[in-house]
Amino acid sequence: MKKVLVFGMTENPGGIESVIMNYYRKINRDKVQFDFLSNSSFIAYEDEIKSLGGKVYFITPRKKNFLKFKLELNSFMCEHAKEYEAIWVNICMLSNIDYLVAAKKYGIPKRIIHCHNSANDGGKLKYCVHQYNKKRLAKYATHFWSCSESASSWFFDEKILHEPTYKVITNAIDVKKYSRDENTRKEYRKKFGVEDKIVIGHVGRFHFQKNHHLLIKIFKCLAERDPRYHLLMIGQGELEQEIKGIVHKEKLDSRVTFLGARNDVDKVYQAMDLFLLPSQFEGLGIVALEAQAALLPCVLSDGVPDIVKVNDNVMFVSLKETPEYWACVVEKMLQETQSINKMMISEYNIEKQVQNFERELIGK
Repeated sequence: MKKVLVFGMTENPGGIESVIMNYYRKINRDKVQFDFLSNSSFIAYEDEIKSLGGKVYFITPRKKNFLKFKLELNSFMCEHAKEYEAIWVNICMLSNIDYLVAAKKYGIPKRIIHCHNSANDGGKLKYCVHQYNKKRLAKYATHFWSCSESASSWFFDEKILHEPTYKVITNAIDVKKYSRDENTRKEYRKKFGVEDKIVIGHVGRFHFQKNHHLLIKIFKCLAERDPRYHLLMIGQGELEQEIKGIVHKEKLDSRVTFLGARNDVDKVYQAMDLFLLPSQFEGLGIVALEAQAALLPCVLSDGVPDIVKVNDNVMFVSLKETPEYWACVVEKMLQETQSINKMMISEYNIEKQVQNFERELIGK
């Protein structure tokens, strides 16, 4: 059995975490096993990881104590690097490639960098560091993966895109897990007190990338048109309290439910009538795939790559449009139905992709 060291899991069960876990659950763990290295105090899905045979290791965050981080990272690699065939580093930008540098220093032969975003989400300083590391990435990584071509063009230097070890690895999901279920729908709508409501749903960390400010403006327009509209928001993050303040200021408290981070997101989709994602940018937007698997009509921003569209009831709206225009599109899309779930036969179905993923992960 070959072992792979995985970096990229945090305490937040977000998009990257979902991608990693979707593949981890489906790979042949008699052939390959994952261990996880994190600089968080805990990680999402930790109990499940351990039940699947994976080990979880923690080191001090670099931003908390740089010297201690470096010492602990080097100590870990010195002790464990020889156990691993590969390291798989999952990140949104190249502000920290220390894991790849250490992996090379201590002899991990296959060093995969996996891009999960298509624009800067960390401020000017991190962007400058990203640009610097972009030029020297090929010195430390051996394989270059991306969630989409649009993400690649931002994340990687142009010459890397022509390397034989550059690949687009599909953000595949377990489609069956999200399939429409009327009993679950009734259960969760009752649980949230929205049995007679028109439920708009959103899943995403509270970060400027996800554009919650526009989301609330759109919902306010909808709420003014029909008292039945209700908004469910799943996620956590640094802007959560600010967004809650805006909701309170707009007197929408009774119309908006903050659900926090959850491990039953697949079931919460069942309670929704439409999925709304007005992101500033996305590497791909795995939540849009999940929503489509649940047969929800989706209204997405033009910051979401159009390759995410699988079903017919998906509409893209320019971020330049007004909240009123977005609200009109939402009302129109609520009339759309999707009788055939094209996700089952798409490239985003994990059942179709897991063998290819294994080959890329542990092949030469």
